[in-house]
Amino acid sequence: MDTPPHEAAASAARQEAARLTAKDIHGIALTWVDNAGITRMKAVPTARLAHAAQWGVGMSPVFDVYLSDDSAVTSRRIGGPDGDLRLFPDLDRLTVLAAQPGWAWAPADRHEQDGTPYAACQRLFARRMTDRAAQAGLELRMGYETEWVVTHAAGRAGEQAAAGNGSRPEEGAPRYAGPGPAYGMTRVVELSDYVRDVLQALAAQGIDVLQIHPEYSPGQFEVSTAAAGPVTAADHTVLVRETIRAVSARHSLHATFAPLVEPGTVGNGAHLHLSLWRDGGNLFRGGDGPFGMTGPGEAFLAGILHELPALLAITAPHPAGYLRLAPSRWAGAFQCWGPENREAALRFIPGPARDAGGANAEIKCIDATANPYLTAGAVIAAGLNGIEQKYTLPDPVSGDPAVTGAAVPRLPTSLPEALDRLRGSELLRDALGEPLYEAFLAVREGEHARTQHDSPEAVVSDLRHRY
Repeated sequence: MDTPPHEAAASAARQEAARLTAKDIHGIALTWVDNAGITRMKAVPTARLAHAAQWGVGMSPVFDVYLSDDSAVTSRRIGGPDGDLRLFPDLDRLTVLAAQPGWAWAPADRHEQDGTPYAACQRLFARRMTDRAAQAGLELRMGYETEWVVTHAAGRAGEQAAAGNGSRPEEGAPRYAGPGPAYGMTRVVELSDYVRDVLQALAAQGIDVLQIHPEYSPGQFEVSTAAAGPVTAADHTVLVRETIRAVSARHSLHATFAPLVEPGTVGNGAHLHLSLWRDGGNLFRGGDGPFGMTGPGEAFLAGILHELPALLAITAPHPAGYLRLAPSRWAGAFQCWGPENREAALRFIPGPARDAGGANAEIKCIDATANPYLTAGAVIAAGLNGIEQKYTLPDPVSGDPAVTGAAVPRLPTSLPEALDRLRGSELLRDALGEPLYEAFLAVREGEHARTQHDSPEAVVSDLRHRY
């Protein structure tokens, strides 16, 4: 007789718990990412891991209508004090946290009390879209870039005092750590112990780092990790961010992944690289389409490009993101594509001629207020629709459209505009399903309502210690 799946999970969890206890691990953080893009968690003692794997950990569905400031809205199906869900840890992703002694981590899937999948679980949505691609014989490989700005943690006191007085915090200029030149070795020299510890922690957790470097803005860095399946790639970006946050705290620094640290500056992106494969072959290479794309590869990218105005509500879902999405900042403000064009929202990277796996595409109009699971699933849905509809790419764009005057459309310039485009997308509504779609819209509308009368400075300051 077969062992019931939850009992099998409990058996595996008991073995994992014994291994973790031997390593002096006492707590396991179970995380999910909500519709505000915030990583939420519940923790269990290591000795309770088997119980969590068999029965789940209780949590309220109301988190799906939390805003980034922890206030809540409601939607037709989700909201209010009623109901309960079960968090089930993914034991395949169980990781000892190198920068948090005594702790381990696992992403969680959310289910109803009767064990059925929760319709608004963002991680299950990403897996569902991944499975849809697999049914068509397609494999997605994805990897997120992580950009963050490092500041001295002492700057938080005034902000917290302002918030405690009931006012929206507006602080002065942050005190950047490592303010050396953009892309300069000076910044790494100034923070060499810090950067080393980030690399060591990620390596200890099995994260394959491709590169790390100082970015354009003061105190800014970027780390790129190896491609993986869509769900794993989203898991990795959660783990990377929380590891950077933990390492920063141990150095008495603060890491922010918010779209902007100061208005009018170059902000933090969370760009997504992806490639499409069939039977071990990269569909962005070896065809007779643009720059060697195969027909399905071109159609997949054309589907993404076609849907980008609606996708933007998912990939840049906070008003602060639209302060970042300005022309001439390599943020991807235009609905166009081009080979190695960093001003295009969709950048195609042909890769070295002898590297069959090197060809990929980068979606640039993404920031860290986006839920990475929602982003992955929505991008897959748009790309598959491109294949079904046999879309083709328009002519590529070179240069900065803001300078060249190329006749290409801007992406939505505000959250309300992007939400209007999302409401008009039956494709994304059907892919998300009504409970998740309605809750997501409610949260994004709530974020707009609470910030629409704020200055850019207040909007940006509000997020520095939320993301």
